[in-house]
Amino acid sequence: MVSHHQIAAAARIGMLTREHDTASACAQAMQELRHTLPLDTATLLSIDPLTGAHVQIAGIGYTAEKSESLAAEFVSTPWYDNVVRQPLPPSITEDSDGAGPRFRNGWFYAERVRPSGLRDGLTGALRHAGRLVGLIHLATENPNSYDSEARHLLASLLPALGALADPTAHTADLRDLPAPARASLVTTEGVIALPDRAPADVLEDHEFLRLVRAFADLGGDRLRLLWAVGGDWHQVLLRRCAAGRTPARAGVLVSTAPTRLPFGLSPRELEVLTRAAMGQTNRAIAHALYLSPRTVHSHMEHLLRKTGCASRAEATALAVRDGVLRPACEDIEFFVERLPLG
Repeated sequence: MVSHHQIAAAARIGMLTREHDTASACAQAMQELRHTLPLDTATLLSIDPLTGAHVQIAGIGYTAEKSESLAAEFVSTPWYDNVVRQPLPPSITEDSDGAGPRFRNGWFYAERVRPSGLRDGLTGALRHAGRLVGLIHLATENPNSYDSEARHLLASLLPALGALADPTAHTADLRDLPAPARASLVTTEGVIALPDRAPADVLEDHEFLRLVRAFADLGGDRLRLLWAVGGDWHQVLLRRCAAGRTPARAGVLVSTAPTRLPFGLSPRELEVLTRAAMGQTNRAIAHALYLSPRTVHSHMEHLLRKTGCASRAEATALAVRDGVLRPACEDIEFFVERLPLG
C-alpha cells in the first residue's frame, strides 16, 4: 500500500514542474524519488532535440558520462522497445506482460548491470505533450525490490518527470506568448521545434536567420522588429534564453505573429524610420538606400504625419518602443548594444 510519505513526495515532484530553475528542480525530483521508491542509483535522461542522444540532467550514483554511455547502448536493445511500448515501467526481475526477452537473461544485464552490483532495476519512458522526451531509470542492490505496486507508483510519476525532462517545456516562458504566435528556438547547432507551436516561418529567410545569429553572437537580450516574407509582414520578438533542459546550450527564442505595417507606413518609410532610429542623417539615409536627400525628406514628412509624431526624435522613440523597425543584419549591433530595448 502506498504510504502518506510516498504520496507527499509524489505531490512535491509534481509541484517541481512549475520551477524555472530546471537543473535544481530535476535534482530535487531525484531526491524525492528516494522517499518514494527504493533505489541506490538513479538517472533522469532527456532526449536532446537536435542530436537524439540521451543526456543526463540529474543523477544519483551515476556520472553523466557513464549514464549517457549506458543509455546509448541500451536504446539498441530489445528491452528499450519494451520500455517505450508498455504503459507500466518494466523491472529487471518482474516480467510485465510475458512478451519479449527477459532482461536479466540478456547481455546488457550480464555485462553492464550485474557487474556493478545492481540486482533490480526499473525503467520508464518519459513523455510530454505526446512526445517521447527521455527516460528514468532506478536501480538497487536488493533483488526483487520493484514489484507491481512499485511499477504502478513510478507510472503515476512519469507525467511529472516527463515535464521536467522535456528540453523545450518551459523555453523562455512560452506561456506568455499569444496563443496564435509561431515560435522556434535557434541555437548554434540548429533550430529546435517547440511543443504546441507552429515553427517561426521567418526562419526560412536566410537573411533573417543571419540576423538572429548575429543577435545571439552580440549577446542580445530582447528585440522587437518587423520582417516580411513573401510580401507578408510579421511582428517578431527575439529573446535570449537557455535552450530548455539540455545543459549548456544557449539560444534565441524567435516568436512571430502576422501583422500589417503599422500606421499605414510603406516598406520604404519603414526603412527610413529604422535608419533614423539609428541616428542617421537624411544624407546618410539617402546614401544607404540609394535615394536623393529630397526623397528621404519627403518620406520623413509622410511618416511623421502618419504616426502623429511632432518630431523626428518622437518618431524614433516610438519606433524603438513599439518595434517599428526593420534592421538589416549589418545594423543589428546598433540595436543590441546602444538602444534600451529590454
